[in-house]
Amino acid sequence: MAKDGKSPLHHPQTQFTHVGRPPAGLGTAVNPDITRASTLLFDRAEDLYRSDIRGYGRHGSAGHDALIEAFNLLEGGAGTTLAQSGLAACTLPILANVKAGDHLLLTDSSYGPTRHFCQKYLKGIGVETEMYDPRIGGGIDALIRNNTAVIMMESPGSLTFEIQDIPAITKAAKAKGVTTIIDNTWSAGLSLKPLALGVDISCHAATKYFGGHSDVMFGATISAAPAMAKKVALTAKYLGYATSPDDAYQILRGFRTVVHRFRQSEKTALSLALWLNDQDKVQQVLHPALPTHTDYAIWKRDFTGTACLFGVILKPCSEAEVLAFINALKIFGIGYSYGGFESLAIHCDPQLTRQHSDSLGGPLVRFACGLEAVEDLKNDIEQALEKIN
Repeated sequence: MAKDGKSPLHHPQTQFTHVGRPPAGLGTAVNPDITRASTLLFDRAEDLYRSDIRGYGRHGSAGHDALIEAFNLLEGGAGTTLAQSGLAACTLPILANVKAGDHLLLTDSSYGPTRHFCQKYLKGIGVETEMYDPRIGGGIDALIRNNTAVIMMESPGSLTFEIQDIPAITKAAKAKGVTTIIDNTWSAGLSLKPLALGVDISCHAATKYFGGHSDVMFGATISAAPAMAKKVALTAKYLGYATSPDDAYQILRGFRTVVHRFRQSEKTALSLALWLNDQDKVQQVLHPALPTHTDYAIWKRDFTGTACLFGVILKPCSEAEVLAFINALKIFGIGYSYGGFESLAIHCDPQLTRQHSDSLGGPLVRFACGLEAVEDLKNDIEQALEKIN
């Protein structure tokens, strides 16, 4: 605490350097210890059934508590439940808020595995999923039924990068008592604060930016209100959710440097997007910070920055040429995910499923920028573009 009584931790990079750390003592470790345990012992039998203490290893450890504190700080949340993966972090709050006979509205631009969960698993337990146009804004009011329980958003949309009018959607949802959830992985909670825009629950695939090194799976579900946080946490308990203390330690470690890594990859992605926008073989760049993006005005209003991930629509060419282009990349790896130290590229067309979007008019390639020098990445793309005739 500073001399004036105010906290000196004003900036995210400072906050995340210090959050969840044990008080300094004589030779104190800078991070919480890793506690590997299933059984927790008590010296008194009457304490075994207390509800105010941790009774079993599945319920976490001091390291998990520190990580929860970090995610609450990130989003301004009232409570966080940790999950084994990003997908688990998205499906958990949905399961906590739906029952048989309910109706769910899911953005048509959602993450593929979330879409599959809603359309296949939820259907099997009597929950109907309806896809909505990600650019619907306040018009979503007309889709809300008496049995609508959840609206699931993602902004920007996965693969196609539509920006949703979050305040308009949450306003319509609150007026009718509908829970709103958003997959906020793209922004890492650094360039978008959805809870401040009225969203009830924000989800993260911590596998990505917070893991940072493509070697750990993890997720986090952050609730705006204590009652919702308790509801999600109880659902996780009923389902038997548990996360490894070693994985929690790695994600907390990732918090220490996430701002610096995120800003570097964000800067690289914008530089590449601007450069690609001028390439002859590129039809359109799907990056919300470009004034040519359809939703640029909404992005500028609600976001404070961008991220490492964007898409490129190539001018019409054969699938063989697209594959040859991606295979010719030497620095960009070919693989799912993003937010790690390495840059990645994927051909998106085989996984594109949309009900409410126009034809893209050309093949879609997604780039995830890592920590390499931007000039090397440009040179890599430039030589690979020669494979397209």
